[in-house]
Amino acid sequence: MALQIYNTLTGKKEEFLPLEPGRVKMYVCGITVYDLCHIGHARSAIVFDVIYRFLRSLGYQVSYVRNFTDIDDKILRRAAAEGVDYRTIANRYIQTFHEDMDALGLLPPTLEPLATDHIPEMLDIVGRLVEKGVAYKAGTDVYFSVEGFSGYGMLSGRDLEDMVAGARVEVDENKRNPMDFVLWKGSKPGEPSWESPWGPGRPGWHIECSAMATKYLGITFDLHGGGKDLVFPHHENEIAQSQAAFGAPFARYWVHNGFVNIDNEKMSKSLGNFITIRDVLESVHPESLRLFVISKHYRSPVDFSDETVGEAERGLERLYSTLEAALEKSAKEGQTDFSEDVLKKQDAELHEKMTTLPALFAESMNNDFNTAQAVGYIFALQRNLQRFLDTFGRKNLKGPAARLAALSAEAMRAHCRLMGLLMLEPRAFFERQRTLKLKTTGMSEEDLNTLIELRHKARLEKNFAEADRIRKELEEKRIQLEDSPEGTKWRVSLQPAVE
Repeated sequence: MALQIYNTLTGKKEEFLPLEPGRVKMYVCGITVYDLCHIGHARSAIVFDVIYRFLRSLGYQVSYVRNFTDIDDKILRRAAAEGVDYRTIANRYIQTFHEDMDALGLLPPTLEPLATDHIPEMLDIVGRLVEKGVAYKAGTDVYFSVEGFSGYGMLSGRDLEDMVAGARVEVDENKRNPMDFVLWKGSKPGEPSWESPWGPGRPGWHIECSAMATKYLGITFDLHGGGKDLVFPHHENEIAQSQAAFGAPFARYWVHNGFVNIDNEKMSKSLGNFITIRDVLESVHPESLRLFVISKHYRSPVDFSDETVGEAERGLERLYSTLEAALEKSAKEGQTDFSEDVLKKQDAELHEKMTTLPALFAESMNNDFNTAQAVGYIFALQRNLQRFLDTFGRKNLKGPAARLAALSAEAMRAHCRLMGLLMLEPRAFFERQRTLKLKTTGMSEEDLNTLIELRHKARLEKNFAEADRIRKELEEKRIQLEDSPEGTKWRVSLQPAVE
């Protein structure tokens, strides 16, 4: 099955055919750097990271450009409030963005251009539009005339007359049409500015992406991405100004990810449910957040809650636990080759899940990057592998059984890694997970081990009341104890114990 992508521009799935065979040019709108990134940013970043990884796995050479808006009203307001230069604010939040994306395990894009490094390119586009009569100067600003571009509304499916009739835009007597948008803003006293044919000023938001995309990817390129909230007006305006300036199509495929809701409400600062990536990663492993995101189709809305993230976290732990058990049980003999018939006789269902995973995974991802379905096939393999391992109890596997387990584990891990999962060795993951979860209880590992030793002593002395008291004390802190012949293990549960 060839790759099919839902194209917002046409409203349907289309076969993906890049302009140049073997090469993909992709632009994704980045952030305005004035604050910490929230989980909405995390979703978009993870979605396009997975798309980037998958395109590369198909053998494409991918030129991936993701920009930074480093001059904007919000940046200027923050700089004024702190009494610093706008560059200080921009540089600070570019750094925190990179820290957050590194924590989430994102691959770096090919280029990360800054808006302020591309003023000449923006002025060139604005000049073309003014020359063609599609843009006009009004006061100290330059506006794009939406009536001068017949295709306005092609991406969002909106009718210009309806937009004008229902416009809720800031009244500006300089505009010829309330839907006209600014390309160049005349500078105000104290603001940073750049020289232009229309006087000192700075760029409007929309013109930035047109300038950077066309500079690095060409006037027409393959894929443009971003959040659903960017369809209108940002991406609509990008198309209008770019195609009006150059007389050629802009991006051929438009891909937009859905919104993130918090406990079934749209995330919003005004509602007080605004959650930063850093807040989440205080208690949630980055790969758990990745699995949470990709367990839903990228175009669907997702609901972020303790329950939904907890479900993803438990799923990730199952993947790592099965991987660890399979690698350990098959370590000695898992590299010896056997025929497919011999392997199939060990467990026909597991063999079938393992051998069909590559095709099913590819089919899912080729169907508009359906990560939710792809993840489902991975978990089907995980469940069958775990069942197979359980039949052997504590015994290590030998012969073809060891080989089947090893091949299944590697198939599971390889396909997870195409989506940025199972990137750690299991032992390192569980150590990090234990540390992360213990941190949320407010208890140090030293204090926990002391209580476990006291409980062990109480049990030896048959003081079961004291042993039960210690267990209950730990359960109140969400620490669950598991006794075994090898000793007492502990884990942190997601929810407090229920009476």
